[in-house]
Parts: sequence; C-alpha cells; structure tokens
Amino acid sequence: MRILLLSILSALLLSASDTNHQVKILEKIVSEISINKQVKIWSDDKEILYALKNSKKFKTVTECYRASFIILKEKKNLSKVCDSVHIFVLNYKLLSDIPQSFGALFWKKGRPNIVIIEPRIQRQNIQITTNLKPYLEEKVW
Repeated sequence: MRILLLSILSALLLSASDTNHQVKILEKIVSEISINKQVKIWSDDKEILYALKNSKKFKTVTECYRASFIILKEKKNLSKVCDSVHIFVLNYKLLSDIPQSFGALFWKKGRPNIVIIEPRIQRQNIQITTNLKPYLEEKVW
C-alpha cells in the first residue's frame, strides 16, 4: 500500500513538473513573438492558463474570441469564432489539422521540440526574434 501511494505521488509530482516546464517554454516563446497588439492568451489547457495567469508579462482571458494568442491542446476545443486568432499548438499533428496555426511545442523522446512554420508567420504578420529563428521550418513535415 505504501509503495502504491508513493508511486501515485511521484507520478503527480512529475506531471506537475512537466506542466511547469512546458509553461516556462511557452512563456519564452510568446515573449519572443510580436503580433502588433497586446498579448492576451487563451488556452484549452486549464493548467497552462492558470499558470500563465500569474505571469506579469501576459494577460489571460477566459474566452478564446477575446484572445490575441491561443495555445491549443485539442482541435475539438477550437471554436469557429476563434479561427482568426494566432494559434500555437501543443501537438505536432495539429499543425496539419489546423492550417491557421503557426507553430507547435511538443514532446518527442522526452524532449521538448519547437517548430514555427515560416510561411504561416509571414501570412499572419508575426515577427519573431533571432532566438526563434533556429526553429523555423518551411512546411509541416
């Protein structure tokens, strides 16, 4: 019983740690992007939204249509009224599924991967700093 309890507790701590790590990476990415308006973030991942709410750099909103930047975990959570908002996804496959998304943060082999699609950021007038240039790709592979 004690081993089971320790296993569950360890899994919860690792999960929280992954979310915190992911949020720190997302904060860095968003701070390196310019969309020519105030950054208001909405996410369908409540843990990410809650963590970003404490950030002094960004404002969070509770409805996607009020956002200027969406962090999306699942396509089914994207409302039609939010199609025109800048969308950054948390799953590489969503880059293909959501053509208006411009970049992704996803985990592969236990490591974070960042991809930003250059033609999409150009179409959406998104400016990135030189720190994000190594993550530019011409297309979704």
